[in-house]
Parts: sequence; structure tokens; C-alpha cells
Amino acid sequence: MAWQNKVFKSGQGHIDTAGLYRRALSVAVDQEAKLWELRAAGSLARLRRDQGRHTEARDLLAPVYGWFTEGFDTPDLKEARALLEAL
Repeated sequence: MAWQNKVFKSGQGHIDTAGLYRRALSVAVDQEAKLWELRAAGSLARLRRDQGRHTEARDLLAPVYGWFTEGFDTPDLKEARALLEAL
């Protein structure tokens, strides 16, 4: 989604999208919620890719994707694999 990689402006100033993704990733890790970790890592990886930081994007997403041993036909894992292949 186009809105995912933006810095938003709210009534209280700018909201750092990358910071929100990092926070979501941290919460997912703390809760051992691997699917949510994959989604947050994927969002942050797409942001880094769009910023030209491909190595950082791959280094962020690859270990999370590598944790999974099944479910590779699900949309989340298909999207993560496609992103990794594009990096």
C-alpha cells in the first residue's frame, strides 16, 4: 500500500513510519507472534527497499522468513518470498 512507506502528519506533528514498524516488530517478538513479526518485518523491509537500503531490508526479513517450516502457500509467506527474491 502506498501509505505504508510515508511519514504521516498528524495534529501533533509527524509520525515516523519506520519507528512504528520497529515498535510493531518489537511487540511481535516479545509476544512470540511469528506471523505478526513477519508482517512487521515485511513492512519495514519494503520501506528500506524503497529507500534504496536493499541489504538492510534483506537482513531484516530473511531470518524471520527462515523461521517458517510450513505454510509457504499462504499470502504472507508468498509476499515475503517475492520481496526477498526482488532484493
